[in-house]
Amino acid sequence: MGDPRAFLKVKRHKSKEAPAQERIKTWREFTIEPPPEELLSQASRCMDCGIPFCHQGCPLGNLIPEWNDLVYRGDMESAAARLLATNNFPEITGRICPAPCEASCVLNLDGEPVTIKDIERAIARSPRAHPKLAAIDITPTGRKVAIVGSGPAGLAAADELQKRGHAVTVFERDARIGGLLRYGIPDFKLEKWLIDDRVNELAARGVTFRTRVDVGSDVTKDDLFAYDAVLLATGSRVPRDLATPGRELVGVHYAMDFLSQQNDRVAGVSVPKDRELLATGKRVVVIGGGDTGSDCVGTSIRQGALSVMQLELMPRPSLTRMPENPWPEWPLVFRTSSSQEEGCERDFGVMTTGFVASADGHTLAGLSAVRAELRGGKITPQPGTDLSIPTELCLLCMGFTGPERGLPELLGLTLDARGNVPTDATGRTSVPKVFATGDASRGQSLVVWAIADGRRAAEGIHAALRGS
Repeated sequence: MGDPRAFLKVKRHKSKEAPAQERIKTWREFTIEPPPEELLSQASRCMDCGIPFCHQGCPLGNLIPEWNDLVYRGDMESAAARLLATNNFPEITGRICPAPCEASCVLNLDGEPVTIKDIERAIARSPRAHPKLAAIDITPTGRKVAIVGSGPAGLAAADELQKRGHAVTVFERDARIGGLLRYGIPDFKLEKWLIDDRVNELAARGVTFRTRVDVGSDVTKDDLFAYDAVLLATGSRVPRDLATPGRELVGVHYAMDFLSQQNDRVAGVSVPKDRELLATGKRVVVIGGGDTGSDCVGTSIRQGALSVMQLELMPRPSLTRMPENPWPEWPLVFRTSSSQEEGCERDFGVMTTGFVASADGHTLAGLSAVRAELRGGKITPQPGTDLSIPTELCLLCMGFTGPERGLPELLGLTLDARGNVPTDATGRTSVPKVFATGDASRGQSLVVWAIADGRRAAEGIHAALRGS
């Protein structure tokens, strides 16, 4: 460790962001990367703890104290090697992961954790973080693996299996590779050339990508079972609905339909006029307070919404940790995202009770709601607190309920009570040849969990193919 007392002398400085009024005019990322000298200074704050609690926060088990010290010493190449030892896509996690590692940092006891996410993103820019084909010595095994789904779990598994010498084919129903990374996350948080670069690397190393392929119809069960192993990485794509009067009105839409359409526009893909979902000139209400809701807020503002309101069913979180939520757990506290900072009214403890039609009887003009309180673990509506909120576009961002039906049943898989595909510790399902990973087996979760699960499933498949 270079400077064991740096955490006492150097204050935490997060990377800066472009001003809100500037960044809402573009779909580009707006984080301003810190200069190298500041990055080294921030890395020096890492205490190299005897017990690195940052590992407890990171599902990938990233070797955070090691690469912090290497960055402090100016050895970005070695830092990249240590980062890639546990994380296949640090340029992605360094942008969209909420950084549970920072929440678990010992310095977060004083609210001043090491800027791990900034440092990780900077390491990912190193050429060493993008291994070339010639640098990877691979002996083919002659075994073939089919991966259904190209989100972070599927891509991480493809990377690991290819490194072990297996012939990997990734099937993707959509037109482009990336899953929710591609279609669900706005470009102002994750520019898509980052995905393209990794996909091109994998393709150059021999991974086969087949897009616009609907497994179950274009590719049959027999086609899949011709492979030595099958990995289901289809994600958790069934959105949670809001069964209230007026749900059928034009103007009430799922978040993913709205976000994926805008991502297509940014990519230069034309959207048919009769299917356009735009917030331009409309009063927008976003139902749901998570990351997807925040993405809808930022997208609506950039499209030129007249106003944006975000409603959350749960009560407003505390500004500080509660005693029942101690460090190093993830702090359940009030947060404001970059998109919310750009101009969004937020309200908590609001239960939507119905949607109101305009004079034509078909399009959305508003929603009705009521105040609600959390009592005894249940949300209880409060009499006499009725609300009427005008809106022409309402986006439902209430999470997902599991993988889409059809393919699991086709493969003969059992599902758990939540509709997910259960697996053992190696990722194996109830069908010996079939494995599952990521949100398809875990349920909706973070990108770091998806990558970690994909790596774990690849290890399980490799062990099974070796007969060990």
